[in-house]
Amino acid sequence: MVLQQVLKVYTFPVTMTNMQFAVGGVIVMIMWLTGLHKRPKITTAQLVAILPLAIVHTMGNLFTNMSLGKVAVSFTHTIKAMEPFFSVLLSALFLGEVPNPWVVASLLPIVGGVALASLTEVSFNWAGFLAAMASNVTFQSRNVLSKKLMVKKEGSMDNINLFSVITVMSFFLLAPVTYLMEGVKFTPAVIQAAGLDVKVIATRALLAGLCFHSYQQVSYMILQRVNPVTHSVGNCVKRVVVIVTSVLFFKTPVSPINALGKLLSVFNSRPVWRKFVTKYSVFWIGWFVTTL
Repeated sequence: MVLQQVLKVYTFPVTMTNMQFAVGGVIVMIMWLTGLHKRPKITTAQLVAILPLAIVHTMGNLFTNMSLGKVAVSFTHTIKAMEPFFSVLLSALFLGEVPNPWVVASLLPIVGGVALASLTEVSFNWAGFLAAMASNVTFQSRNVLSKKLMVKKEGSMDNINLFSVITVMSFFLLAPVTYLMEGVKFTPAVIQAAGLDVKVIATRALLAGLCFHSYQQVSYMILQRVNPVTHSVGNCVKRVVVIVTSVLFFKTPVSPINALGKLLSVFNSRPVWRKFVTKYSVFWIGWFVTTL
C-alpha cells in the first residue's frame, strides 16, 4: 500500500516506476558484488533474448502504476484479476500448453467474484481501466516468454539472475523515457514545491522499491516451479487479499454488492488455493506480504 500512498500525492508514475527499478538495481549489484548470489556470465545472445522480456516488464509495471495513480487500488486489482485469461491464451499460442478444463473453469468464479466486488466502483475512468488492462497483457506476455527461457539447458540462467538482468535492463530502458515524459522530478525542490515532506516521500519511495523488488523476485521463483496459468491463478487469489486490505486501509466504502463479490471470490478460490498454493506455501506467503 506504500506505493499507492505515494502516487496519490506525488503524481509522477513514470518517475516512481523507474525509482523502483533503481532500487532493485542497487539490490542486484549488492547481491552480485558481495557474492550472495553468483553473477551470471551473460552473452550477447542472452541479452538479445532477454530484451523483449525487459520491455514488457517495464511496460507492465509502468501501466500498473499509471492505473494506481488514476483509480482506487481495489479497482486496479479488479481489472488485473482478468490476467488468467490472457495467461491461458498466450500460453496456448506461444508454449502450446492446453490448460486442464478444471483449471479454466475455476478461473470464472474467481474473476467473476472479484469483478462483482468492485461493481459499484465510483473512481472509474477510462485511463485507469485501459492502463490496468494493458498491464495484464504485458505482464502475462512477460511470464510466458520468461517461462521459455527458464527451460533448463546448458548456459541458462536461474530465476534470480534472470529477473536481476531484467531489472537492470528495465532501468536503462525507462530512464530516457522518464526524462522525456516527466523530466527530473524526484528532487527535494520539486517535492517541497508540491507541499510534500521530502523525508516521508523518500522513505516511502525506498520502501515501495524494496517491496516491489522482493515481490517480483518471489513471483519469478514461483513462475519457475509452475506454469503461467497456475501462476496467474495464484495471482488472482492474491488480488482478493489486496482488495480487502486496501478497502480496510484506505477506508473505502463497501456496498452489499462489494461484500458479496469478495465472499464469492474467496469461497470459490478455496479448491484452487489447496491445489496450487499449499505446495509452495512459503513462496505464496512471501508473495502476499511483499505486495502489501
